[in-house]
Amino acid sequence: MRIGIVILPEDRWWAAEPKWRGAEELGFHHAWTYDHLGWRTLVDGPWFSAIPTLTAAAAVTSTIRLGTYVASPNFRHPVPFARELTTLDDISDGRLTVGLGAGGAGYDTVVMGGEPSRKRTERFGEFVELLDRLLTADRTTYRGEHYAAVEARSAPGCVQRPRVPFVVAANGPKAMRTAVRYGTGWVTTGPETDDHATWWRGVAEIAERMDAELAAIERAPSTLDRHLNLDSSPVYSLTSVEHFRDAVGRARELGFTDAVTHWPRAEGVYAGRETVLEQVASDVLPEFAPHR
Repeated sequence: MRIGIVILPEDRWWAAEPKWRGAEELGFHHAWTYDHLGWRTLVDGPWFSAIPTLTAAAAVTSTIRLGTYVASPNFRHPVPFARELTTLDDISDGRLTVGLGAGGAGYDTVVMGGEPSRKRTERFGEFVELLDRLLTADRTTYRGEHYAAVEARSAPGCVQRPRVPFVVAANGPKAMRTAVRYGTGWVTTGPETDDHATWWRGVAEIAERMDAELAAIERAPSTLDRHLNLDSSPVYSLTSVEHFRDAVGRARELGFTDAVTHWPRAEGVYAGRETVLEQVASDVLPEFAPHR
């Protein structure tokens, strides 16, 4: 079982750098940051861009995998985004994982004067398809309903071959089909509910639906990493050491290969104590460490 952590891009680098270094030193397998222009209740606070943040994180770490959690079509076009990913994969020496999601209604859409796309899932499928081509082919010409590329070059290509791995966010069937077609991994947030037990039942049901999608294209379940965002649950995963241990254990029982928590914040969303994080790292992470 691999365990990752999200570090929100809200601190100036002098405060953020120790967290990225700390994530590696504490033994987390992967570290992520949100790829938004602003996010929910934090939209009026400090916020920084994901790709420069991850580039800086790559420069101060050496082993931990780094990723977007998650990039979406809401404000990105595959052509320039592919260039950014190729660059970041090179700077990190092949430690980049690209989390991708369809994007929803919210600040990322409103701030650019747009409205939520009624074809959001179709747009997402096209976004991932074109991004895959751009990162694997020497030249790409493409024209779809939402995106186009004309003789887009890709040299020198990704450090990781054939390209950087995609972890595709999906709860519904259409996005799941994109995940099983293009994803090295899949991430789910589970159902939207205020009840903790109901959330876990929903996660189990979503995992079963993913099994069915894999079976439909005869893809072996072992070829798709499964990530669970623990903090989409109504109860913050780092509430206590025992709660975190229980959450990771449940995720493993449901067949998830990876679980993701969030670095504790001083107040508001994901509010918690770093002492709990440190104890989790020393006591719980070794219990779930993958066999080598």
